Amino acid sequence: MTGFTPTPISAEPEPAPALDHVVVNARERLEAAADAYRRLGFHLTPPSRHTLGSINRLAVFERDYLELIGLDPDASVPRAELLRSPIGLNGLVFATESADALYRALAARAPVETPLEFSRPVAIPDGAAEARFRVVRVASDATPYGRVYFCQHLSRNLVWRDEWQHHPNGAQGIARMVIAAADPAATASLYRGLFGGAALCPAPGGLTLALGAARLDILAPTRVAEEFGVRPAGDAMAALTFKTASLDAVRRALASGGVTPSCDDGHRVVVAPDAAFGVSLEFVAESSHPLRPGGAERAR
Repeated sequence: MTGFTPTPISAEPEPAPALDHVVVNARERLEAAADAYRRLGFHLTPPSRHTLGSINRLAVFERDYLELIGLDPDASVPRAELLRSPIGLNGLVFATESADALYRALAARAPVETPLEFSRPVAIPDGAAEARFRVVRVASDATPYGRVYFCQHLSRNLVWRDEWQHHPNGAQGIARMVIAAADPAATASLYRGLFGGAALCPAPGGLTLALGAARLDILAPTRVAEEFGVRPAGDAMAALTFKTASLDAVRRALASGGVTPSCDDGHRVVVAPDAAFGVSLEFVAESSHPLRPGGAERAR
């Protein structure tokens, strides 16, 4: 199933789209993924085990974060959706203040599942604590290119901690996520059901959805190839853009990690998927944020 046609029978208002985090699936290779992202200049949290049978490490920014996730080798039941998914960018997670209210608002018009709660331990200077989450997932057959869900944080203070928010590459947050889709309009129909038709706007090669300080671009594979130099094999979550305090900080971090960028044109620095666990990464200076007029999007 590549698209979803919403049924406009609910009087509940559409939620406001906002990015919470993105997820890179490492399956059995979490520490290899962590090593790759450290070499890219990200400071990562210690490993933490979910009650769902997975283990993760985070690169935490001001408002959002990048999650590296893998299978917990000690779990009695492996996390099935990670086993079914390829290595690489595999999760787009929207923010919600109430998973239950969100489900009530969306159930009549979008393919969402009932809320699920889980947790993971967190080691902090004050001692052990438990980070808890409540999520609403979009049905997997509506998103063959990856997992899409909403996350309510029940203990935000255990995720957004100052000691985890400073990165050698100067990364300050996620500016853009890119989904490659052979039919961008059909893929975008899901997001019209979630957020309303007016939330999506035309973009070169596809459509775009504003996510607060970030955005989601749904683009034809040819457009993705033009921007990142790599054409995805099929529909996929293909690329991420990070805003950074300094492109020079990115260059220094990559040099220290032994990573050669695939593009550095003075406006942006791009890292090829083979250096980032299957994800094309782009870094832009905070003053060239892609959502700002005259920013990186115009400079290309």
